[in-house]
Amino acid sequence: MGLFISSPAQAASGFRAVDITGADGVVLKATVIAPSTAGRHPAVVLPSSWGLNDLEYLAQAKKLAGRGYVVVSYTPRGWWLSGGEIDTAGPKDMADLTKVIDWTVANTVADPDRIGAAGISYGAGISLLGAAFDSRIRAVGVLSGWTDLVQSLYADSTRHRQSAGLLELAAQLVGRPSAELTANMADFNAGRDVADVMNWAAVRSASTYLDKINANRPAVLIANGWGDTFFPPNQLVDFYGKLTTPKRLELRPGDHAIAELTGVLGLPNEVWTSLYSWLDQNLAVAPTSTGSVFLKPLNAAAETYPTWSAQTTSLRRYGLGRIRGLDGTGLLGGAVSTGWTRKLPTDADTLASGGLVLITNGAAAITGQQPSVWLPFVDRGRAGVWASERSSTVQRIRGVPAVHLELSGTEATGTVVAYLYDLDLVGNAKLITHAPASWLTSTGKVDLRLPATAYDLPAGHSLTLVVDTVDPLHYEENPSGKTITIGGGSYVDVPLR
Repeated sequence: MGLFISSPAQAASGFRAVDITGADGVVLKATVIAPSTAGRHPAVVLPSSWGLNDLEYLAQAKKLAGRGYVVVSYTPRGWWLSGGEIDTAGPKDMADLTKVIDWTVANTVADPDRIGAAGISYGAGISLLGAAFDSRIRAVGVLSGWTDLVQSLYADSTRHRQSAGLLELAAQLVGRPSAELTANMADFNAGRDVADVMNWAAVRSASTYLDKINANRPAVLIANGWGDTFFPPNQLVDFYGKLTTPKRLELRPGDHAIAELTGVLGLPNEVWTSLYSWLDQNLAVAPTSTGSVFLKPLNAAAETYPTWSAQTTSLRRYGLGRIRGLDGTGLLGGAVSTGWTRKLPTDADTLASGGLVLITNGAAAITGQQPSVWLPFVDRGRAGVWASERSSTVQRIRGVPAVHLELSGTEATGTVVAYLYDLDLVGNAKLITHAPASWLTSTGKVDLRLPATAYDLPAGHSLTLVVDTVDPLHYEENPSGKTITIGGGSYVDVPLR
């Protein structure tokens, strides 16, 4: 990617704290740092993350200013010392972002034709949404952000307990939740008025405004973690595929905001380096970027593709078979079979687990080791387990695996959780990807897209599916003391390269 800034490093002026008046008179706290050289410069606006303030980006603001950017980071309304109440990336936050850009153009040496917006998590969501409402935003950096808040809360009709709870706690500790936010979170936690909560979330989803974003044509960089427990990658993959703007998608190991963390601390960081290049390229007078996909698999070297679909060259269907012998494990593989059933209790957890929000997948990114269980300890009285024959070659899983389960005799509401594991010769099973699926009206089947992944299943290992009914990461919709019956006709589709 070519640089348009004349020198690799420029002197930056010291940062200064400022007050910026928001859309309805609310005062937003902000910091500004700019190059000390004369002339107009490209600018980057950085809204802070949920629960943090504008000082979050101080280290990166200095680096960006040294590269020739005017940097304005600000604390969105309702947080810390900024006025107002939390709007959760709603219409007031969009109006505030426009006011921040107005202020930047009027009070700094920013070039009004070269404005970018970027951030982590909440700042990422505000930046991307803002690009639908303010056409001056020419480049966007979406780092651990969301594109569909409805999916973040209710993916496959399952409420995400731990991630939503942590966001709610942060709002109570260092923010001022609006009555609207408080009411919607209360309804979410109680499992009531789902349609109303979804409507509230849709207003705060970039996917709702995709046509506007495409019409404004900002260059959009999306970077996220495979194991993000707040905003799992499928919504980002789907959104990326529908973008017609200059675009780039990057996925790496880790949980929410883990990949960017060392950069926030001022240390060298691959995600922030990628953002520098993206801004350098797309805030030029004539941007040249088109589309590309960068993947860092969970256990393999980094790969780049021209499109998301280019990584997948085949789709293999693994039929679920009858439970065999003393170990209570069925065959995963071969033709889809019939004539068998597997009954699971609804209120019994197993060792199969997605872990703890932020911690489990965050630690995996740092250590390079996926969370694992010893498969013989997964209680076959509480879970269905199916293992494939051991392949003599590496199986390169690339894309979005899907699970189809045929159900019989189910209650009106229910939840299952599917885990895809890499099982070695001695029983150690490493988690590749997992997700829950719920139903709120009677159903005879479950079709579940597991979160996208990139994983090399080693030769001699077995691809293994575990299905149970409880995972502490999520609310479950199962009535107590009942059962769920999985039967013939069930299968797993695995994308391979």
